[in-house]
Amino acid sequence: MGKTLDAIFGRASRQTSKLKALLELCVARIAVLGNQHRIRCSQARGDILQLLKLGYRDRALARAEQAIKEQNLLDVFVMIEGYCHLLTEKATLLEHQNECPAELREAISSLIFAASRSGELPELQDIRRMFAEMFGREFASAIVELHGDYCHVNQKMIQNLSKKQTKLETKLMVIMEIAEKEGIEVDLEGLHF
Repeated sequence: MGKTLDAIFGRASRQTSKLKALLELCVARIAVLGNQHRIRCSQARGDILQLLKLGYRDRALARAEQAIKEQNLLDVFVMIEGYCHLLTEKATLLEHQNECPAELREAISSLIFAASRSGELPELQDIRRMFAEMFGREFASAIVELHGDYCHVNQKMIQNLSKKQTKLETKLMVIMEIAEKEGIEVDLEGLHF
């Protein structure tokens, strides 16, 4: 009877309330971490500029990797924050569900995937555990391993959280963008890769 009254009056279950609190904590932590990573990205780009001015093209290329990783992480934080806001708004859809609702698949899958790749957001681990309890451990495992019918992870998130080394072309694009913006002539011939 109590659950029925909660549903009628729009009150959230204890599990839904806990999920909302974790999502809000995650958003708050992203605000702090986002500032730190923005500073690191800006510093890496500044280092690239200085290295190019001094003629250290090889070192600038190596530093471009760091700038790209920081920017990728910032992009992931934006996606995670968006998914957290969406799930906070739609949390009542998750009550008494044995299967992941279709309209929330990408958000839930992406948060579970990000939890397995990002140690900076401990709240994501708790969120992942909650979703595993709601929808089954196989559901969460399939998402982390990126296979099965459960996998609806945002492709950009997969790419940005990849451990693969950044492609040379991407690093060169960052260097050329910084050089062009600052009006520096850069000769990329003879770079050692």
